[in-house]
Amino acid sequence: MLESIKNTLLSGVGMALRSKKEIETFAKEFAEQSEMNQKEAKDFLEECKKRYDDAKSGLDKKLEEVVESVLKRLDLPTREDVDTLNARIDALSEKIEKDA
Repeated sequence: MLESIKNTLLSGVGMALRSKKEIETFAKEFAEQSEMNQKEAKDFLEECKKRYDDAKSGLDKKLEEVVESVLKRLDLPTREDVDTLNARIDALSEKIEKDA
């Protein structure tokens, strides 16, 4: 029973949707209430932190992919496109000034 509760708490989505402080507080309270020894509690807290970082990283990456996909469908220029155009404008402006 304790193991299934622990696994549920460590699920990726649940971790990613909470703040790191909330996860630490919850892990400490869970460790105290489940009467874990000090090493088990420390290991559990470290596992919670690692899973939080992994889940957050995965969620951030997925969000970037979704935003990029939406931008492509909207056919909006990317930052790189704008930078390229700015460089071309600067080069043309220089050429015009030299020729004038």
